[in-house]
Amino acid sequence: MSDGAGTDRPGRAGASVRLHQLFEGRRLTPTQRRIAHCLVRQAASVPYLSSVELAELAGVSQPSVTRFAVALGFDGYPALRRHVRELAPVGPEEEAHPNNPYQQAVRAEIDNLRHLADLLADPGPVAHAGRLLAASRPLPVLGLRASAAPARGFVYFTAKVHPDVRLLDEGGSLLADRIDTARQAGASALLCFALPRHPREVLDALAHARATGLTVVTIADGTFAPVAAHSDLLFPAAVGTGLVFDTVSAPMLLGQVLLEAMCDALPDAQAHLEEFDARAAARGLFVD
Repeated sequence: MSDGAGTDRPGRAGASVRLHQLFEGRRLTPTQRRIAHCLVRQAASVPYLSSVELAELAGVSQPSVTRFAVALGFDGYPALRRHVRELAPVGPEEEAHPNNPYQQAVRAEIDNLRHLADLLADPGPVAHAGRLLAASRPLPVLGLRASAAPARGFVYFTAKVHPDVRLLDEGGSLLADRIDTARQAGASALLCFALPRHPREVLDALAHARATGLTVVTIADGTFAPVAAHSDLLFPAAVGTGLVFDTVSAPMLLGQVLLEAMCDALPDAQAHLEEFDARAAARGLFVD
């Protein structure tokens, strides 16, 4: 059955919302998320699909469907299918405001940002972290795998106000060497972006950093993230799990908040920014 045919069925929007609620808060693999999205899109058809048929629709293997059901707490796919059948259509009021999976993902991300705003009600911890990071010369910034992108973005902007910021975005045996080099050059703190899924070598790197005397400031997806035990200061920012891959609006915004606190602690930050703007204008670097 096509997506269009399923969309026209009464009650599909409400069932989709309830299915999405079943997945919220679950740490699913990318393959499992593909299955979850297929369930939401085909909410009206799923109660009548076998595990093989669902696997074909989602583009995954049949054993993946079984593992997905077990990950949700069911004995197997038949139990999950029975649960889906019990999702009754909702009333006219909810039907008037349907939420497709893309809208749900965006709204969940908005909720994450609202939660972050609540956590920042007390600016003291962020201001303290900003001072620690600003005083570190050099400042190593660690981000591996999924965390490499937010770390790289942070370093790009921080380099405009900090004289020596160093990106650590590659693991392997050289990672500890680069941490040692930064420490020997005078670094006093390290900033880590630690987002799911958490590579084991990040934990090893943070343990090594603290052993060398560095103060570890971490942006993670929650206070119970695996990196918590290896961090001196941890700032939680939830990731969105409504799409196949995590969305990280809150962690990236939190990184910019920390950078703002760093700028407040760097007396020459504004001068550096003005100098950059002058050079950029002289070179015609940007299009107006």
